Amino acid sequence: MSRLPGRAEHHWVWQEDAACRELGSRLFFYPAGEQRPEREARDAAAKEVCALCPVQRECLRHALEVGEPFGVWGGLTAHERRELRTAGDKRRALTSTG
Repeated sequence: MSRLPGRAEHHWVWQEDAACRELGSRLFFYPAGEQRPEREARDAAAKEVCALCPVQRECLRHALEVGEPFGVWGGLTAHERRELRTAGDKRRALTSTG
């Protein structure tokens, strides 16, 4: 009997339908030394792609599950995802202590 985890394609097959698939990473990840105005413009352009993406929810779910620390995933920046996780942690703490 094998102890290998088995096939895992189902964890990432959604990426085949992603609107960003052929765009490369430059739009979704900031380069070293990028200034705030340029970052905000790039993030806004990336979010426009995400807004039209058929797998936006799957992408965001993936980024949250793996704790993706960089880039725009599922229409949210790394900072926005951290805020979302923190808010979720706070809600869970409040409901579990009640």
